[in-house]
Amino acid sequence: MNLVIIIIDTIVDILSILIFIYTLLGYFLRPYHPVRQAIGRFVEPLLNPIRKVVPPIGGLDFSPLILILLIQVVGWILKGIFRNLI
Repeated sequence: MNLVIIIIDTIVDILSILIFIYTLLGYFLRPYHPVRQAIGRFVEPLLNPIRKVVPPIGGLDFSPLILILLIQVVGWILKGIFRNLI
């Protein structure tokens, strides 16, 4: 079970870092830059449903922040479930 918890932690960390990097690259790189597009293939499908529910407020897009929080919460819940199975 510890291996499952480590895998969940790793996936949550990787997704959070990818979302953060993708958001930062949005300020510095053109939309069609290859690096930004490569990361966008993973991140955009996760961000689009949130963007439909929470539109940009005052020109600021809060969907990356919301997605990171949701991923963290889901990770905590899954780890709690697997810890209780031990």
